Amino acid sequence: MVRAWYYLESDDDQFAPHGGPEVSLEALENLGVLYWKLNADQYQIDGQLDSICNERHYKNRDQVTITDAFLVEKLQMFFEEHLHDDEEIRFILEGSGYFDVRDTEDRWIRIEVVKDDLIIIPAGIFHRFSPDSKKFIKALRLFQDESKWTPI
Repeated sequence: MVRAWYYLESDDDQFAPHGGPEVSLEALENLGVLYWKLNADQYQIDGQLDSICNERHYKNRDQVTITDAFLVEKLQMFFEEHLHDDEEIRFILEGSGYFDVRDTEDRWIRIEVVKDDLIIIPAGIFHRFSPDSKKFIKALRLFQDESKWTPI
């Protein structure tokens, strides 16, 4: 089950949990954030991911791996608050990290994602991403149209 909590500002680096009061899956759904627990080792044969993709009209996908070397160049871009005009869909194949989303009262909610998690951040919601202290995550990115990552 997905874990989420209010992000507490502190001097800790962005890779730390910054744990505050828990946030329910229902509260995330009220913001438009959707979540599924799939099997990253079996998704290519069990059909669950393909079923979700067909239902939600995701036609394209690619894979991204974030490591220490990648972070040197891209970390600030991911952690800078932004939004998109499309959903942001990620299926975690390995590793772990955090998506932070703003709630209706402008507070950050930190959502922990780990292997087997599929998360959808709705279009138009302010968010950011950070790996956790392990600084490694491999994810499948899903798209309704062409593969793109364009913040607005």
